[in-house]
Amino acid sequence: MKINKYIDHTLLKADATKDKIVRLCEEAKQYDFASVCVNSCWVGLCAELLKDSDVNVCTVVGFPLGAMKSESKAFETAEAIRDGADEIDMVINVGAAKAKDWAFVEEDIRKVVEAADGHLVKVIIETCLLSDEEKVEACLCAKRAGANFVKTTTGFSTGGATAEDVALMRKTVGQDLGVKASGGVRTYADTKKMIEAGATRIGASAGIAIMAAANEE
Repeated sequence: MKINKYIDHTLLKADATKDKIVRLCEEAKQYDFASVCVNSCWVGLCAELLKDSDVNVCTVVGFPLGAMKSESKAFETAEAIRDGADEIDMVINVGAAKAKDWAFVEEDIRKVVEAADGHLVKVIIETCLLSDEEKVEACLCAKRAGANFVKTTTGFSTGGATAEDVALMRKTVGQDLGVKASGGVRTYADTKKMIEAGATRIGASAGIAIMAAANEE
């Protein structure tokens, strides 16, 4: 198992500096991670630094609350693609999900998928704020809207990924969509647990430590 290609090497902190982003990209190239995941202001820099590698540039949209207008998410997506993003991780409108306005949730996702113009879209459903029934419905919205992945959490709310949520999401979307476990995945043991539950991508700021432990096995 090539653990490195499961990992989105992530730095989304507000105090991230250019130097830290450059280091993130250098590490991603060294370990040949699946992508770097950064805030959108860094997409152009990352695209330039990673242009001669097979590490993708992933950015977040509507992050971390998901409560922006759909049109704002779509604009943010289009700008990120223009700047060189390969992948978009968007946050659903959690309030709409809690209100069971699934038509709105689905259309919100669809507008981002359309703005992504064929680029990979991962849909963050913020599992820590949803009931199991709501998790299932949110995943089905993402599937109907044409997204490529469903993703557990932002890591900025009340909880992170659990193997139980990953398994539920995998059961819901079947093999048609990817499942990304993100939020609190800090160890190689955590990573293996998520993959065994059905994750095909791992969002982690601890990618280096995960790889160190994997290489010792």
